[in-house]
Amino acid sequence: MNEREDLLNPFDLTGKVALVTGGNGGLGLGMARGLLEAGAKVVIVGRNHEKNEAAAQSLTSRLDKPDHVLALTADVTQPEPVSKLVADVLERFGRLDILVNNAGTTIRKPPDALSLDEWRTVLDVNLTSAFLVSKEVYPALKQAGSGKIINIGSMASIFGAAYAPAYAASKAGIVQLTKSCALAWAKDSIQVNAILPGWFTTDMTDRARVEVPGLNERVLARVPAGRWGDPKEIAGTVVWLASSASDFVTGAAVPVDGGYSSLM
Repeated sequence: MNEREDLLNPFDLTGKVALVTGGNGGLGLGMARGLLEAGAKVVIVGRNHEKNEAAAQSLTSRLDKPDHVLALTADVTQPEPVSKLVADVLERFGRLDILVNNAGTTIRKPPDALSLDEWRTVLDVNLTSAFLVSKEVYPALKQAGSGKIINIGSMASIFGAAYAPAYAASKAGIVQLTKSCALAWAKDSIQVNAILPGWFTTDMTDRARVEVPGLNERVLARVPAGRWGDPKEIAGTVVWLASSASDFVTGAAVPVDGGYSSLM
């Protein structure tokens, strides 16, 4: 893309390659679809091969761009699979421009009932994976002369959660990891930002509504918009942060929450 085209449509991602961890469902799939529709080639990553393939098929059937979508199976909590993952992306597409660290899980128990193994599982999936993948893609972004890293936090980055202490701790850590990487890599023209989603309808939150009594009613009462979000409604923010339109934005944590975090 030349400078003139950039000025005409700074949100155009044509020619860019995006890697989305946890991209096979929920918010991850919604963000992958938004990046694809903005012109990027998209690699979705998850641990479930069948779910990955189904997600890839849903993307390609929507836009009829089979050469723009790649599904890879990997455990992003371990260094070796992460190294292979990034190498595979570079081998297939020859470049990597955008990373969305979206892999996530939770275990809903109060702190006194949570085991150390459960704590470590949530921290590894939600926070350690973002560190490992960011570290691994950094050389490719630096060599390209620019890049975008978008880490997915949560309202739990801001507020406590009595029923999800490991999740809240990991998502608070995402914000500080984001700021640290933004400061370290600004010299390389790499912008690192976080999105803090509010309450969106996904498989994970559907389970939360069952497991946490009164959650649905409390969310509806607090969200000024009076509803849960749709995963497609996060796509615009991720495209903005992935595009040249946000080149002077780094180290930010952007709520996408229907006003949830603005209410006293």
